[in-house]
This record gives sequence, structure tokens and C-alpha cells, in this order.
Amino acid sequence: MDITLDKKDDQLNAILTVHLTEADYAPTVESKLKEYSKKAQIKGFRPGKVPVTLVRKMYGKGILVEEINGLLSKAVDDYIKENNLKILGEPLPVPSDVDFDTQKDYSFQFELGLLPDFELPADQAVSVDRHKVELDENTLKETYEQLERQFGETSEPEASEANDYIYGKLKKADEEGEGRVVLLPTNKLKGEADKFVGLKKDDTITFNLKEAFGGDVAAIANFSGLSKEEAEQAEGDYTLTVDKIQRSAPAEFNQELFDKVFGKDIVMSKEEFDEKVRTTVQENYDREADNLVNHQIIDKLLANTTIEVPKEFFKKWLVRANQGKLTPEQVEEHYDDYEKELKWSMIRNKVVAEQGLKVSNEEIVDRTMQKILGQFNMEMTPELEESVRNFADNYLRQENGKNYVNEYEAILAEKVLENLRGKVVVKDNPITAEDFRNQNAG
Repeated sequence: MDITLDKKDDQLNAILTVHLTEADYAPTVESKLKEYSKKAQIKGFRPGKVPVTLVRKMYGKGILVEEINGLLSKAVDDYIKENNLKILGEPLPVPSDVDFDTQKDYSFQFELGLLPDFELPADQAVSVDRHKVELDENTLKETYEQLERQFGETSEPEASEANDYIYGKLKKADEEGEGRVVLLPTNKLKGEADKFVGLKKDDTITFNLKEAFGGDVAAIANFSGLSKEEAEQAEGDYTLTVDKIQRSAPAEFNQELFDKVFGKDIVMSKEEFDEKVRTTVQENYDREADNLVNHQIIDKLLANTTIEVPKEFFKKWLVRANQGKLTPEQVEEHYDDYEKELKWSMIRNKVVAEQGLKVSNEEIVDRTMQKILGQFNMEMTPELEESVRNFADNYLRQENGKNYVNEYEAILAEKVLENLRGKVVVKDNPITAEDFRNQNAG
């Protein structure tokens, strides 16, 4: 057996050629033929007495192909490991005409996509901005209004009044079709509010979307489902066809509400409730600000790390690996996204290897337990711990262990970003929660 590697000029694409002679496979093929002759049950012959020549005629080609495929697979894998080749995906066999009936020696070729070594930016060479969100009174007011509505008593009156919620379908006045389903909080209207009083099911109203919300792009986007860019361009008349009216009687801020929002007896007074609401809302904004920082870290590292990839091989491999789910045209259309994902996985793997990052089983179980408690809005108690742990263990075993792998990958991704966060400059920029929402609308 002889194996050669021919790298192309770019050093990222290569052809691996495996040469097999008869001596490489013949002994094993002959041995298997003899084993078959001992076990084969063929009419007219006693068990164990089938001539090897007959077995060769009937099964020889299949045994030969199986043996050569096994030899090839092992040879290619061993060569890659022994030579410490970093490859993209798997080797792709090069189509060739092979005659197993007449040939004695064979040559098989495989395309390889080679992944290069690269260096990450120096520590503190990359900077990102972090929004330091400060809660404003308008945000807290909206939070309490939402709680009052969410936990209040809801009715569906025949005709709308001020401060009702109107469900319906929205579209541009000259647009075909039914439009998109929306929920209009009439208390957010800053213009033409009187048009929305007295509406009934199946009524259609025409109004200027931008004027109705006083030009507030974030409010337009939240109501209409348009992106921030689309909301900025939302000029002219729109129509809203009413499906139903919803009216809420605000919930009272009492112990019953406190228990519904945060769990039984977690807070015991209005003062404690106010503090818990403020803390929870602040934590949510901090989490969102941190997520934006993580996205910036990824984007900045991708922009500041030079990584060349074997593009043509990668495109071909994507088509093969997805087994008909992706066409070459689709790969070409979305190639930039695929390459970005590949480069980020290379950066992530480099950080994991260099920093020795690991995820323990206990971390996976603990994370899953906390997610379960969060779903049921509960806090851990000694009485709950065993049952929640059993629930978590059962969940992690489901989907043939896929849930376990997903949790592992999620924790590892967090550790990578946490590690990288210590290597970049993070600049805090104070911003109100309302401005933060407006900035990130859509």
C-alpha cells in the first residue's frame, strides 16, 4: 500500500491517493472465502463442503469490494491522524472507473479540505460596547400595566372604548391579501385615537400608521411586526380589519397577585413586590445587554481574525453532507453565512483547546434543574431537590442523548464567550431602558 498527499497551490485543497496492490487485500479475501465455504448452505452440497471456487464465483466480488472499502477507510483515517491533518468535514471520494473483475491493483483518490492554523487577536486588541441599562419610570410604568392586564380579568365587549386592545389584520391600504395579525393597544396611540372607539368585529378602519403612533418607530415596529427599517419607511394609509375587542379590568396588587407573579410567599408586601419587579426587570435588561455584547464579540473576532478556508471544497462538502437537502445554488446563495459559521466554530474550538475548557456532568445536570425550576417559577428546596434531579436526568436521556449534547454545547459556548470576554475591552455606555428598546426594535 502506498499513500500520497498532493497539496494544491493554496495549501488548503489536497488530493489523497491510496494505491493498493493485490498483496494488500488478497490474504484477507482468501481467508474470508474459506470461512464462507465452511458456513455456506448451497443446495447439492453438504454443510462445510462447498468448494471455494464456487463460493468465489458467487460471493468473491462482494467480499473483495467489502475488504477494499474497509482497507481504504482505515488507511485514510490513519494517514490523517498520523500526519495530524486538520480537515474540514470528511474526505470526499473522487469518482473513478474501477473494474473489480479484471484489475489486480487499484488507485483511489479523495479530496481533502485542509484547515489552516491561525492566530487570534492579541489580548485587549478588540473593543466592544456594552449598554449599561438604567431603568426609567416609563419602563416601570409599562411593566406594571402589563402585569395589571396579564393577571386582570379579561372580557370581549361588542364595541371598543379607549384603552381597549384590538385584535385584527393590518395591511397597507393598497395591498392585496388579508394582511398580518396584530394586537393594537389603543392606549399607545398618539394620534387619531378617536377613530378606534366604537369599532366592532369585522369593521375596517383606514388610518395613517406613522401619525397614529406619533412617528415612534419602536412602537410602530412592536405593533405591526415590521422591522425597525420597515417601520421607518411606513408611510401613508393602512387598514385594520377588526377580529375582536379585548378589555381588561386591572388586577389588584395584593398577595394573590404577588403569588401568581413570583410564586407562593416569595414576596409578602407591596414594598417587597416593587423591589422584586425592579430587580427582575433590571436582570432581564442586563441579560439582553450581555447577549448583545456576545454577538459583538463574535462579529469583532470574525472581522479581526484572518482565516482562509477551502471555499470550493466547503461548498461541495455542504451539498454532499446534507444529502439532497441543499442544492449547489442554495449553498452559493447562503455561502457567506456558512463560512461565517465555520470560522466561528474554528475560533471556538481553538479557545477550548488552548484554555482547556471542559464541561462536567454535574454542570449539565445543575443547569437543567435550574431551567426546570424556572419553567415552573419555583425555587429549590431540600424537599424538591431529588424529584427535580430525577426529572432532569430523565430529560437528558431523552432523544437518544441529544438533549444532553445540546446542554453540553450550550454551556461550552458560554464558557468560550466568558473566556473571550476577559480578552477584549468592554466599554460601558449608560442608556435608559426606553432608549435601549428603541435602539434594538426590530
